[in-house]
Amino acid sequence: MSNILKFGIPKGSLEDATVDLFKQAGWKVGISSRSYFPTIDDDEMNCKLIRPQEMGKYVERGTIDVGIAGRDWVRENDSDVMEVCEMVYSKVSRRPVRWVLVVAQDSKVQKPEDLHGATISTELVGFTKRYFAERNIPVTVEFSWGATEAKVVDGLCDAIVEVTETGSTIRANNLRIVCDLMESVPVLIVNKASWADPWKRAKIQQIATLLKSALAAEGMVGIKMNAPNDRVEAITKVLPSLNNPTVAHLYNSDWVSIESVLPEKEVRRIVPELISLGAEGIVEYPLSKIIQPAITD
Repeated sequence: MSNILKFGIPKGSLEDATVDLFKQAGWKVGISSRSYFPTIDDDEMNCKLIRPQEMGKYVERGTIDVGIAGRDWVRENDSDVMEVCEMVYSKVSRRPVRWVLVVAQDSKVQKPEDLHGATISTELVGFTKRYFAERNIPVTVEFSWGATEAKVVDGLCDAIVEVTETGSTIRANNLRIVCDLMESVPVLIVNKASWADPWKRAKIQQIATLLKSALAAEGMVGIKMNAPNDRVEAITKVLPSLNNPTVAHLYNSDWVSIESVLPEKEVRRIVPELISLGAEGIVEYPLSKIIQPAITD
């Protein structure tokens, strides 16, 4: 087949979450521990496992057409790529990660300017250098090969720039966050020449739409019920919904069917009230996708 889209699956912490997201969106991705070439049940796609830290440069070169990586690593490499959309998911939670400036609990540093002439250890060397250079704060930034928190505890550096979701590890090491430097979420990035190709662009838009739709469905359920026509107004007032509920008259009856999409956690709260208002035959059902208009920018 002449039309093949080369897609980069992020290897590492996002790997399993990405495979699960593709499954929910409608694609089956298979990854072997002995191969860097995942299988996918789509003849128009070819997948490769790539470290998120390197995804931007491979997309920029056109080695792959499109891939998923944290926005932090795209910015770290200053990659010249197009960002199609962001997708808030990670191995721990559905919230962005933060890159933070961290010092020892007893440090006198209260703001970045206080680190004038200091040594900072981090994996995010390029971004950190640019951050301090833009603010005219002279610092030395050293690459950390891991255990970055321990370096500031042991006095091997004055501060670190580290990634966190909850801040629990930082607190556990008796460290203190001075400020946030960047918030990052996974983003779908595409090679600019690939985006200019009509077939590839349409395929990327299809993937982006369905991945976003799968994320939108998380924590949401559908609910439907029957009710007397004269109770519709009261029921819809207490029924939270993604948009306005759907109300349809039942054939040859003065009853209606009401259907809506709402957060799953709301169901337990409203069901007793719905029953008291006259709703019957209440059915809750899971959602795999909530499909929104296609991404066209």
